[in-house]
Amino acid sequence: MVVRTALRFGFGTASLLAGGWVLRALQGTPASLGATPAEIAPVARRSPHYKEGKFLNLEASSSGLPMDRELQRKLLRDLANAPSVGKPPGPIPLKEPPKVDPTPADAAANWYGHSSVLIEVDGYRVLADPVWSERCSPSRTVGPQRLHDVPLLLEALPAVDAVVISHDHYDHLDIDTIIALARTQRAPFVVPLGIGVHLRKWGIPKNRIVELDWHESHRIGDLTLVCTPARHFSGRLFSRDSTLWSSWVISGPQHKAFFGGDTGYTKSFTDIGAEYGPFDLTLLPIGAYHPAFADIHMNPEEAVRAHLDLADVDNSLMVPIHWATFRLAPHPWAEPVERLLKAAELDRVRTVVPIPGERVVPDSTYEPWWRL
Repeated sequence: MVVRTALRFGFGTASLLAGGWVLRALQGTPASLGATPAEIAPVARRSPHYKEGKFLNLEASSSGLPMDRELQRKLLRDLANAPSVGKPPGPIPLKEPPKVDPTPADAAANWYGHSSVLIEVDGYRVLADPVWSERCSPSRTVGPQRLHDVPLLLEALPAVDAVVISHDHYDHLDIDTIIALARTQRAPFVVPLGIGVHLRKWGIPKNRIVELDWHESHRIGDLTLVCTPARHFSGRLFSRDSTLWSSWVISGPQHKAFFGGDTGYTKSFTDIGAEYGPFDLTLLPIGAYHPAFADIHMNPEEAVRAHLDLADVDNSLMVPIHWATFRLAPHPWAEPVERLLKAAELDRVRTVVPIPGERVVPDSTYEPWWRL
C-alpha cells in the first residue's frame, strides 16, 4: 500500500510519504501540478501506446499493482533504516564548470547532478532533464531536498540547441527551471507526448514545444533527437500515466549519445542499440532502486547491462546519472556508484564518474570523490 500510494503521486519512491509529506505538499504551488488528464487526453490519444486513459509500458510493470507482503515488509524495514545511511558523510564537492568553448565537443557531457546534464554531440548542445530547484516537489517547503548546490546558475549556461525531458516526475520536470529556461534560452523544448500540455499551461509558447511519441524524431540542423521507449511511469500528483515517459537518442552526423532519463531495465535497449546505435556516450540511471520497484528503476548492474545493449564496449563511454543529488530510495548514498564500478570492471565498460559540475570528454579520468 505504501509503495502503491507513493508511485501514484509521482515522486519516484515510497520514502517521500514519511511524516505526512503528501498532506503538507498539498499546501504548495498548484501551478506546479501542470495539466489535468482531461486536458492532456486530446494529445495523448494519437498514440497507440495510450489505452483507456493511460500510457502503457511495452513490457508489463508491477508498479501500481498490489505488492508482495514480504517485499512490503522489506521496504518498510529499509525505510526505517534509511535516515542513517541515505545521506553523504560530508559536503559533496562541486566542480567549477569550465569556461564555455565556442565549439562543443564531438561527444561530451557536463553533469550538474541527478539527471540534469548538458550533452554535446557534433557541435550541438542538448540540455536534458534540467532541475535547478532546491526541492523536487510540488511544494517549495517540503519534499526531497538537494544534497548539494547546483554547480552554476541557469543564466550561466551556454546557449543550447534543445531541452529534452524524459518524463513529468518532479525530479525530472521542474516548473521554475522550465520557466527560467524559456526566458534565458531560445531553444525548443522536445518532450514526450502530453508533457507539452504541462508546458503550455505554464506559459511556454506553443511554437517552442515539440511533442513526440516513441520512435518519432525531430531534426535541428544536422542533429536528430529520437524519442525512444523507457520502462517507467508518469504523474505529478493524483493522476497517473497520463503523459508518456521516454529515453532519448541524440544523434549527429558522426557521433551519438543515449540519455536514459529514468527507467527500469528493458529489452528495448537491445532494439534501440540495433536501430539507432552504437552509441559513443551513454548516460544511464544508477540510483533510486529497491526490489519493491525493480522493474521501473534500474540498479547499477542493470545499467551496465543496458550500456552493453546500446554500445560497442571498445568504443564507448558510460556516465552514471540519477544519483547523489536527491534521496529517493533507502539505499546508502554512495552504494550506486560503488556497485556500478564493480560491474563495469567485470564487463570492461569504461566509466567516468564526474563531480557535480564536471565536464566529461572521451579521455576523461576521475578520482573517487564520493569517498568523503
